[in-house]
Amino acid sequence: MVAAMAASTGPFTNLGDMIVRDRDPAKTAVIDLGGEGSVREFTYAQINAMAQAVARALVRRGLKRGDRVAILSANRAEFLGAYFGIMRAGLVAVPVNFKFPRQTIHFIFRDAGVRLIFCDVSRAQDCPGELPRIQFGDKGDFDSFLVPGAFVAIVPRPDEAAMFLYTSGSTGVPKGVVLSHQSHIWVAMMRLEPGLERHRYLIAAPLYHMNALALSVLGCVAHATNVLLPQFDARAYIEAIERYRCTWLTAVPPMIAMMLREQDLMARTDLSSVEFVRMGSAPVSQSLMLALHRALPQAKVTNAYGTTEAGPVVFGPHPKGLPQPEMSVGYRHMGVLMRLVDAAGRHADQGVLEMQCPALMLGYHNRPDVKPPFTSDRFYITGDVFRRDADGFYYFVGRTDDMFVSGGENIYPTDVERVLERHPDVAQAAVVPIDDEIKGQKPVAFVIRKPGRSPSDNDIKQFALANAPAYEHPRFVWFVDELPLASTNKVDRVALRKDAAKRVGGES
Repeated sequence: MVAAMAASTGPFTNLGDMIVRDRDPAKTAVIDLGGEGSVREFTYAQINAMAQAVARALVRRGLKRGDRVAILSANRAEFLGAYFGIMRAGLVAVPVNFKFPRQTIHFIFRDAGVRLIFCDVSRAQDCPGELPRIQFGDKGDFDSFLVPGAFVAIVPRPDEAAMFLYTSGSTGVPKGVVLSHQSHIWVAMMRLEPGLERHRYLIAAPLYHMNALALSVLGCVAHATNVLLPQFDARAYIEAIERYRCTWLTAVPPMIAMMLREQDLMARTDLSSVEFVRMGSAPVSQSLMLALHRALPQAKVTNAYGTTEAGPVVFGPHPKGLPQPEMSVGYRHMGVLMRLVDAAGRHADQGVLEMQCPALMLGYHNRPDVKPPFTSDRFYITGDVFRRDADGFYYFVGRTDDMFVSGGENIYPTDVERVLERHPDVAQAAVVPIDDEIKGQKPVAFVIRKPGRSPSDNDIKQFALANAPAYEHPRFVWFVDELPLASTNKVDRVALRKDAAKRVGGES
């Protein structure tokens, strides 16, 4: 079933060559809100020409099929032009997280065997001197590097790598996820549907992340318009929605939470253009859902799920048309096989999600030390725990990596956070463990209050005791104005654990 669907990629063969030629070339493909200052608009003809010129220039420079080319840049039109051009030439695109420490960035360049780097001016200093680099922008050499003209995109071999995406590496050195052309053409085709060309996608999540990268490809194949913010800024994000009449938002939940905290600006901004909001890459709380519905009552909000290793097409609508429960991530997508496996290795209604689909990675690059996360029958072991209800809808429970044991009881931080965020005075909560001589570990919580509210730490503890098992209640509650974010805009649990350990040390 899955193998047959892997070939179902429509008219496309190269992931970098998914701009349909028989549609209006003068339509705006990208509205770039970054660059060097002024807003720039690029038509489909211009983005296509840029990608062609990048491919020709790379070949002229002597790069060979399969060579790796990195992109170290904030979101901008040239990022997409380079990304598409690299793959058209049969090379492997390596978008790199520029928020990593410099030594980690250099590790990725070495690990991937990068031959050349595209970068913006702000990231040029993070490029090692021994590697050639092409710099975007008015003061860079990108325009002179280009070789304009026609280029016939390379037809990839089955399972030929199109890109390496490096995972965040919060628990070790980053791993390069190897993804093929066919895998992510399949992703785009599964998400493509009639009418998408009228949309304006606001993309503020970084293009080195699967969330934004897959959506930008979808925007292009759908002949829609991608509105690119260089980085996420809550006020700039809100203003862009109104100014460019964006219809589709995609973000991780912490980005939406920060947007909603800008109450003054939200109240005076016309957000009526928004029709869809897709949140993914991190758990969504009930309180965030409610707040988003109040702020954007006309928008359809989707609680989504995906992974770098297996792509963003995992769940979808119910085949019988049943309405999706708000906290559910949906029903199994028709193109995906999946099962839940409990701690005893049995198939169950709650357990670790294992899945198989055409978007699965080829493996981790250059990591013989890492056990491939596949079962003997080639199901990908996600490490994410879900439960399934009687109608077949799935609900995210937590990461096995985040789970900790307190007095013999398994605690998933996400479960506790959802309880705390039901408190009427709580806007957002994050739960992490601290060491305990008796329990082994015990939960503590960082809480953001709702504006104008002032619950005490005891109020929060008592609420947790009344609404969850006693072993899950946070032993310490600290009120903060914001939560630290990792480079993927998810809550940085590593930073919070370090912070909690220091706080407890100071209180003991």
